[in-house]
Amino acid sequence: MIQIPSTPRSVGKYLVSPLSTRLADGRFAASVSIRSGQGSGTHDRVLRFTPRFTTQAAALSYASGRGLNWVRDPASR
Repeated sequence: MIQIPSTPRSVGKYLVSPLSTRLADGRFAASVSIRSGQGSGTHDRVLRFTPRFTTQAAALSYASGRGLNWVRDPASR
């Protein structure tokens, strides 16, 4: 399995970095890294998602959307 990163996006104090992983069956899994802080105060949260996707673009789009929702809507956490 190889993780494929996408372009990170800054939203306020957060850096949202969607990732996709190609699975053995050829489909893609989605995850997103949400980072805040600097130096020794850096905090990184990684969310992994259940749906599987037929394309890398679909997995990255899903991960990006979910990460941005998490940042923008505290109630979604």
